[in-house]
Amino acid sequence: MHYIFHDGDERDTLKPLTWTRPVADLRLGILTLREKWLLRLPKSSFSYRSAPYLGGLFNLVQPPAEQRCHLRAAALAGQELVDAVQALRPGQKLVDAQGEWLASLGDDANEAVVFRAKVHMVRRPFDLFSLNAEAIEADFDLLTRGRSSAPLSSTNTLIGDRIFAEPGALVEASVLNSRSGAIYLGAGSEIMEGSLVRGALALCEGSQLKMGSKIYGATTVGPGSRVGGEVNNCLFWGNSNKGHDGFLGNAVLGEWCNLGADTNNSNLKNDYSEVKLWSYSSGRFEPTGLQFCGLVMGDHSKAGINTMFNTGTVVGVACNVFGAGFARNFIADFSWGGPQGMTEYRIDKVLATTERVLARRGLSLEQTTTDILSEIFAQTASLRTGTTIAQ
Repeated sequence: MHYIFHDGDERDTLKPLTWTRPVADLRLGILTLREKWLLRLPKSSFSYRSAPYLGGLFNLVQPPAEQRCHLRAAALAGQELVDAVQALRPGQKLVDAQGEWLASLGDDANEAVVFRAKVHMVRRPFDLFSLNAEAIEADFDLLTRGRSSAPLSSTNTLIGDRIFAEPGALVEASVLNSRSGAIYLGAGSEIMEGSLVRGALALCEGSQLKMGSKIYGATTVGPGSRVGGEVNNCLFWGNSNKGHDGFLGNAVLGEWCNLGADTNNSNLKNDYSEVKLWSYSSGRFEPTGLQFCGLVMGDHSKAGINTMFNTGTVVGVACNVFGAGFARNFIADFSWGGPQGMTEYRIDKVLATTERVLARRGLSLEQTTTDILSEIFAQTASLRTGTTIAQ
């Protein structure tokens, strides 16, 4: 069977993270949303129905109609949901108890089958850190079932029995406490000396916690990332760096982001009131229902040394933020500057920086990435023209 992930309305409500990827490519827990399906359906193939300009990296395959099943990308896969999808007959669609579409077998499915169990939906960026604890536990069980952990050094203090290390993971002279959540250490990951970890933690393949890190769950450090300082309930998609001291809490960072030394974000307002967050779909700040909500940062964005982000801040794709004082709560994509003012970050300059960043990891800037960033630059132009932002 071939499964096609549909972005749906969540493509807009999850921006800026979905400017650069389909919804199914978001990371939650240890795995991406797509990988959660892939591991439960190992003999299947997958593709995406997303924005056309993403097609160079995330293709759409169209086998015969009877051989394709359509999936709502924002639905968090669990075994019950996967079983229900596999049980569909041609012409049937799966809906939740509220009638929201989850899946369908064939292109013209009209017969509704109700899925009664709870389905977690990823609708807005803060859902990623809000659902991360549960997602790490589910992914941990999926990845480690029937397997034994690689041994860890006797220089560590290990608390609890929910610690799993893939081959090549290295930990020395650190404290790992899994009583509050599972701790997963990907292949080739490293926790340097003096680190304190309270689960849940997903330290993905090739990632690193710097010396003396203080990590509170539920936190995901995606592949190839470097993290230090104090971190609480955050997600790094991958290849992003927070290599120095500073606090990051209730935050989501995309790919190829970098936070300078002593960058901090607030995750709680001084009056303890509900946090509002910028929404691309409505063009205004919307209530989150959360008391704790920090930073959301799109791909390829950077923050200079000592940058301060206020509670509930959204930074778009390819921004360069720096300067004394708190940055504004919404920084439009391809912006350059800080509290003293913002200017447009020229696309040629963005691409030159991106090329240098990729080269540090032995990668080259492909034309597909250039095309995607150029299209986002064009689509977000109106956000950089001084349009008033509704508070």
